[in-house]
Amino acid sequence: MQDLIHPDIPVNRSSDRRIFIMNSSDVFMEINILQSLITLFQMICVIIVFAYLFTRSRYFLEVLEHHPHLSTQLLLIVVFGALSVYGTISGVVLYGAVLNVRDLGPIIAGLTCGPVVGVGAGLIGGIYRMAQGGPYMYTGFVAPVLAGFLSGIVYVVNKKELISSKYAVIFTILVESLISLIAIVVATPASQVVMIITVVAIPMIAINAVGVFIFTTIIHNLLNERKTRREKEKLEHEIARKNAELEIAADIQRSFLPETIPQIKGYDIAATSLPAKEVGGDFFDVVPLEVIPLSESRMGILIADVSGKGVPAALFMALSRVIVRVSSTWFKIPSEIIAHANVIISADSKTGMFVTLFYGVLDEKERKLTYVNAGHNPPIIFRGSSGKTEELEATGVAIGIMDDAEYSQAEVGLESGDIILLYTDGVTEAINEKEEMFEVERLMDTIKGVSSGPASEIMENIIRAVFAFSGKAPQYDDITLMVVKVL
Repeated sequence: MQDLIHPDIPVNRSSDRRIFIMNSSDVFMEINILQSLITLFQMICVIIVFAYLFTRSRYFLEVLEHHPHLSTQLLLIVVFGALSVYGTISGVVLYGAVLNVRDLGPIIAGLTCGPVVGVGAGLIGGIYRMAQGGPYMYTGFVAPVLAGFLSGIVYVVNKKELISSKYAVIFTILVESLISLIAIVVATPASQVVMIITVVAIPMIAINAVGVFIFTTIIHNLLNERKTRREKEKLEHEIARKNAELEIAADIQRSFLPETIPQIKGYDIAATSLPAKEVGGDFFDVVPLEVIPLSESRMGILIADVSGKGVPAALFMALSRVIVRVSSTWFKIPSEIIAHANVIISADSKTGMFVTLFYGVLDEKERKLTYVNAGHNPPIIFRGSSGKTEELEATGVAIGIMDDAEYSQAEVGLESGDIILLYTDGVTEAINEKEEMFEVERLMDTIKGVSSGPASEIMENIIRAVFAFSGKAPQYDDITLMVVKVL
């Protein structure tokens, strides 16, 4: 920037405002500002390619992490000093002035590495310029050193962080304008000031600003890549940790469900639960009603659906299952069991969660089902003798809503060939790609078509029918089924 007048080329001081340069063929050619910019941009391209490759090295990464070793700082001084030397070597003489990007290396060194590297690089560039001699060698020495020093001050003031590309460009324009002003005042004849500013100084300021913009953008992109990579790694670690926790929670929840379904004479029972996520809020249970089983004439069956999904629902499900199971060993009448469980669950339900639940007692001797339906989907009874279906309507509200809720119970007689289907709304509200629901009517028709097989086969056929209906549509809710076939 500072070699505004080449020492070996005389200045045309004629009254003609156009200034000419003699080429090797002794032909005068006028060079405009656009040509100056193109020439300087060619210089910049070489520097930028090198800068991009160097910023990917481990040495520069030490700088970005704010703990460069002494050897790394010395290497950076040499590298950016070499860039400053290249800026001098690649200078082009136009109108008797030298276009160069000598200050670019020290500016970038100071902005990215601090005053030590900035001044060091400037000294290398300045010493090389002094070695060229000439009446302007002192301004040629001072300019890169000053550029590196001021850039380093900005680095320190910005807490050793690279300023934004926008402010880096503004800073470069100010610094290069200051250096140009000094050079013009010291070295330029007064008659040529306007021409030098227009044709040389402005293009050089512009191209140095462009170079700094490109370089700082490359570094900011590198910083963003590193930040994104760290965030990605952190997110992947967090996801892996949560997945591991969810898997543990899923294992614990599966352990709450019966591994094998207890059977009672005269009935064939099968049940399963398919959560929509790793953990769910549906559950079922088959409860022996005698602490010391002297007979197998009575068995409790239970299916429930906790409001909500995911881990909160799973935790509430575990609480509810334990309370209902323990209550069933204390009381014999289903309505008393559910009423007692409701009081405890309501007291613990501080988040507004509740449970829809169906609890019934199968009696082998009397061939009947005594039940309480606490706001749950009405179970379906398929009558084997007639092929008709009926639903067991609610006998009370969901558990956990009101601690003083009252529950009544009902009885239904059973005959050989009858099928009792307990299910959650994940079955009837399963959606296909057309956003149509499976619904109760389709479930009843499915039961009629598969009623001849054992309970496990009926259950599997119903599940297959639901998923065949849903097609590629995702499972939005937990699917839980219990099939009881009267033998």
